[in-house]
Amino acid sequence: MKSIFFKTLALCFVALSLWSCKKDETQTVSTIGAAGTLTASATTLSLVQANGAQAALTLSFPLATSSGYVVPVNSTLQFALKGTNFAAPKEVVVTAKTYAPTVTDFNTMILALGGKVGETAQIEVRLKSGAAVNDLTYSNVITLTAKPYLASAWVYVPGAYQDWIPATADSLVSLTSNGIYTGIINFPTGKLLFKVTPAKNWTSEYADNGGGKFSNQGGNFDVLTEGLKKLTFNTNDKTWKMENIKPWSVIGEATPGGWGTDTDMKYTNDGSESWKITLNLTAGEYKFREDHKWDNNLGVKDGKFQTNGDNLKIAAAGNYTITLNTKVPSYSIVKN
Repeated sequence: MKSIFFKTLALCFVALSLWSCKKDETQTVSTIGAAGTLTASATTLSLVQANGAQAALTLSFPLATSSGYVVPVNSTLQFALKGTNFAAPKEVVVTAKTYAPTVTDFNTMILALGGKVGETAQIEVRLKSGAAVNDLTYSNVITLTAKPYLASAWVYVPGAYQDWIPATADSLVSLTSNGIYTGIINFPTGKLLFKVTPAKNWTSEYADNGGGKFSNQGGNFDVLTEGLKKLTFNTNDKTWKMENIKPWSVIGEATPGGWGTDTDMKYTNDGSESWKITLNLTAGEYKFREDHKWDNNLGVKDGKFQTNGDNLKIAAAGNYTITLNTKVPSYSIVKN
């Protein structure tokens, strides 16, 4: 009798255990709400640098939710150039039901996504909601239209090449003020050392720490060999690098060196990707060429400025300022 009692008691415990497990299993079910509707206060935006601290627009949306067994869920705004299908979006995690980027922030975002300064860009935005990568939903897509402006920032490069004078130092530019600065500077033989300063003074400076790193304390930077160098300084992760660059020059009977010696142009570190020089020219012909060789030269053919074109001509002697853009390519020449 006792044996039957204990067997019955054991069966009761097993049944209770199974019922308890089933109950717990039911409690683990979680339901994630779908991404809601996204709205914008405006879709055509006017970006003016003077209004940089003001809101460019306000995006409104419901936050992600879960019910049943509550799990953490995220709401994220995704921004991408129209036509890219959000392949490489800029993402902003949001914790409130509105998001109002400033004019400066939105302008920087457009440029970072690949928009061009002064050209109308279309940016798509959508709301991404979910708890895991395999449980995501997306809202409607809104297209925002805006024309980004040039939002440049600079750092400066005093060094031996210009007698260590911060006030006259060349610069490195960040077109989007994103903390990454680039520029091209010529370093003559024996004048290869330099430092970088946030302003044209010695109040604060960046110095070499070795291994491609820099900080506010350390030694001089050294380009090691003479010539044109493209410098890139990333103030976000405190890294820097340099690359050798081929010079562009003018050559020809109209130039000081005739057809035998190039007169090098100076790269303009202002984001225009142009080379410039002011010099005395005589009446005659000239051309542009890269790296003091004829492999890549520019002239005019059939009324078009192009590679391997015919010689350009100076009608009258005088002092001229020549500007060359090798990306377009295009050039201008102005008599001073």
